[in-house]
Amino acid sequence: MKQWEQQLQQLNNADMFRRLRTVDGAQSTHVKLDGRDVMMLCSNNYLGLANHPALIDAALKATRDYGVGSSGSRLISGSMRLHSQFEERMAAFKQTEAALLFNSGYAANTGILSALLGSDDVIFSDEINHASIIDGCRLSAARTVVYPHADLPALEALMLKELPSRKGRWLIVTDGVFSMDGDSAPLAALCHLKRQYDALLMVDDAHGTGVLGERGRGSAELHGCLQEVDLHMGTLGKGLGGSGAYLAASRVVVDTLINRSRPFIFSTSVPPAIPAAGIAALDIVDSAEGVVLRQKLFENQNIFTRQLVDGGCDIGVTTTQIVPIMTGTPAATMAAASRLLECGLFVQGIRPPTVSAGACRLRATLMATHEQGELKEAAETISRLVTEVLA
Repeated sequence: MKQWEQQLQQLNNADMFRRLRTVDGAQSTHVKLDGRDVMMLCSNNYLGLANHPALIDAALKATRDYGVGSSGSRLISGSMRLHSQFEERMAAFKQTEAALLFNSGYAANTGILSALLGSDDVIFSDEINHASIIDGCRLSAARTVVYPHADLPALEALMLKELPSRKGRWLIVTDGVFSMDGDSAPLAALCHLKRQYDALLMVDDAHGTGVLGERGRGSAELHGCLQEVDLHMGTLGKGLGGSGAYLAASRVVVDTLINRSRPFIFSTSVPPAIPAAGIAALDIVDSAEGVVLRQKLFENQNIFTRQLVDGGCDIGVTTTQIVPIMTGTPAATMAAASRLLECGLFVQGIRPPTVSAGACRLRATLMATHEQGELKEAAETISRLVTEVLA
């Protein structure tokens, strides 16, 4: 106990201690935090679906019809009609043969990579991929080769280096949208490389699904290569407003996971309300309302980022609704986040190990439901306070 207490004190002294903040109310543009109304600028509820009436009604109906819990793993008694209906809907959405529902994005990535790859195989992983991908690579028997972020020449050089000793399968794995920088993976170029070197391509599109592409199919649709991606992974807990995760892929891949993926096999399945809400979310994404929501999110992104840049903020290389405001050190980051909260703006500070040392930032995220006027005012306040803190 004493050693843990000392470690926690060291984190606190270095401005690295993390605390939970309790939000009252739905994940809307404004929430109650410590009894105060604050503007929410750190939620991944990009399309505002987390509190959409259609999703709430679908979840309530599923709970009334099927009960609160599934009471078993999918391979025992917990594979309910709504689970398979969601999987059929997601497979059609991503234009694949099949799909599989997981309990979380972390369970999906660790379960997919550890089940599909063996000791003769090689995984090529972007250096700033999500932690769940990194852990999935570690749990896999395959050897992992890490390539510099989005650096295609460097990746190809590493593939050429591996070529003479190749024995098994190769898999390139990347985030579609990188969750801390807000930039997109060069998927069209990665598809070219995967064809050239007979590799598979897996994309974690947690932050792109529902949001990017003309029809909201995500990063691969945006880059014109939806049908070339072999493994489409993503979550329901961001743009789709719910919870859980999925893999959309070929039938043989999904069947392999059903038989070999430990997080899938040994977990009680998600409550029936989860796939019901997921189906409702996909219906909205496919509707005229979905088109409007994506357009509003894009407009909000442009207004917010333009105001930050005009105010002198460094927002890195973002091209999406995830907007980093670079602050450098943990102390400056947490001081800025604290002062913004005093002004009624809830923006989280991001520190190592989530990002590398020296790359601390405020991570702002936008919703389609934010009002443009309040976003402009928020960006003005952020610019002013960050400038003062970094001075």
